[in-house]
This record gives sequence, C-alpha cells and structure tokens, in this order.
Amino acid sequence: MPTSRRTLLTAAAASTVVAAPFIRSARAQTPEFTYKYANNAPTSHPMNVRAQQASDKILAETDGRFALKVFSNNQLGGDQDVLGQLRTGAVEFFSLSPLILSTLIPSASISGVGFAFADYPAVWRALDGDLGNYMRAQIAKAGLVAMDKIWDNGFRQITSSTKPINTPADLANFKLRVLASPISSSMFKALGASPTTISFAETYSALQTRVTDGQENPLALISAAKLFEVQKYCSLTSHMWDGYWFLANRRAWERLPANIRDIVAKNVNEAGMAERQDTEALNASLQTDLTAGGMLFNKPDQAPFRDALSKAGFYAEWKGKLGEEAWSLLAKTSGGLN
Repeated sequence: MPTSRRTLLTAAAASTVVAAPFIRSARAQTPEFTYKYANNAPTSHPMNVRAQQASDKILAETDGRFALKVFSNNQLGGDQDVLGQLRTGAVEFFSLSPLILSTLIPSASISGVGFAFADYPAVWRALDGDLGNYMRAQIAKAGLVAMDKIWDNGFRQITSSTKPINTPADLANFKLRVLASPISSSMFKALGASPTTISFAETYSALQTRVTDGQENPLALISAAKLFEVQKYCSLTSHMWDGYWFLANRRAWERLPANIRDIVAKNVNEAGMAERQDTEALNASLQTDLTAGGMLFNKPDQAPFRDALSKAGFYAEWKGKLGEEAWSLLAKTSGGLN
C-alpha cells in the first residue's frame, strides 16, 4: 500500500479505536433504526474510511438507536440500480456523482462542466455557496435530501493503454470509458473521442481486455482500483471536478426523530469535510506512487481543449440545457465559459 494511503488508514483506525468503549456499549442493544448507505468507491477510498468512522460515531452518540451500514464498491448494484433503490427507499443513503445524478436531475451536471474550476478553492466557493444551495433545492424537488457538504472525488484525469493525451487531436476516435452522464459523453464527443459508459466495477476488466483504450477518473480512484496495472499513461488534464452528493431518501429521513437526524447530519457533514482533506492530499501525493507502479505522466495545456469545446458549441449547448440561473451561479467562480 502506498505510504500516503497507509498513513491515512492508520490515522482512521486510531480514531476509531478511541471511540471503541462507547461503541461497544451502544451496540449492546438492538438499533431502533438500521439504514443502508451505498456507494461505488473501493473500501480503501477515503470516502469509505470516513463513512465508517461516521457510522461508529452515530451509533455511539444515539446510544445505539441508529445504525448506519456501509456498503462500498457497488455491493448493492450499479449506480443507476442503486439510485432507483434510493428513490423507492430500499436503500436509505447513497453517495453519487453529480454527473450521474444528472440522469435524474439534469441541472446536477452543472458542477461537471468541462474546465469550469481552476482549483479547489473555486470548487468550494461554488458548492458551499450559492451554486450548492441551488443544487440542493433541485435535489429536494426529486424527493431526495442532500446533506449540506458535498464530498470530494477530485479532478478527473485521462489514462490510456496506447498513448499520452497531449492535445484534442490525440482523442480522435479514442475509445474512452466515461461515467453514465450526458455531459461527460457530450464533452468527449465534442473533443472527437468515442466515449462509452461502463460501470466502475467493470472498468478494470474492460481496460484489461481492450474493450476500451482508456478511462478518466481522479488519481485516488485510479490508484485504489489498481488501474495502473492495465494503463500505461496518465494525462493530467483536470478536465472536470467530480464529487459525491451524500443523498437520503426523503421518507426514510423524515421517519427519524429530529434529534437523531441532527446527529446523523452533523457526523456525515463532518466526515465529508475530513474526506475532502483526505482526498485532496491523496490525489496530490499519488503521482509518485503511480509512477512507481509503472505509469507515465504528462500535463497537457488546457487552453486547446477549452478552445476546441468552445468551437464545437459545447458551452453554448450546455448553457441552454442547464439554464441561465445555474450557468450564472457557475460563472461567479469559473469565469467566462463561452
């Protein structure tokens, strides 16, 4: 395990041990409420480390009344399947990329507009501010509840088994695994690629068997899923920021007594803030680890990609699809996207 990940998990384990006496006491009784929380990230990902910590704290602070069971790595099904389960209440909590949530709530993809955010401060100004408030209101209209703090997945990078991606021309007819998200497919089609949607759990196999030549994900997921074993090149395009809305089924959420809701929300939001720090630090440190695993890195100039998207009409198209209000809120932190 790379040093950065080992350090993170050791720290997580230590904090869990401190709470152990309280957790054992809380678990002595059968929980009044047992809710399932699903996500698609590997168990070792910071999201699951922090979610398990939150679960332990919630059990202790509710005196054993509320148990949050964590199901990582698509254990309960693929993203679209679990989104359906969340809507019916078969799953009470689910962490989902805004890009995938956009299949239900089209405006959710506003945070995934290509090259919209220059850095993390710009991301958090938008999503802890007016744009985030706007998005939570849209999510509420779909019968879901979004916790106050969106969790981090990181800036997405392109990996390839055949060649580094330095310019838009390198993406011509390039078979690329992307999220099941209209804006992702639209962006890469505008750049000349041939995007295909494959569940994350099946991506390693698809790359290994050359069903697809490459994929795009943050470094933390590239490392956790060991994609460096089947991909030679990593191009640091940072073409999209991606995160996870921590979502609840509204009916399940409202069944909880107010004091338990407060404890759950507090701990989930605190865990989300810690996960942000973990993921940013991990993504920043992983280039060294992945290089040791055999990956070759390059850092393309973003300007030609942005120009290509503009000339292809990508920004104009999505401004029309997402609406003037959402686009103007994005523009507060992203600058001009024409």
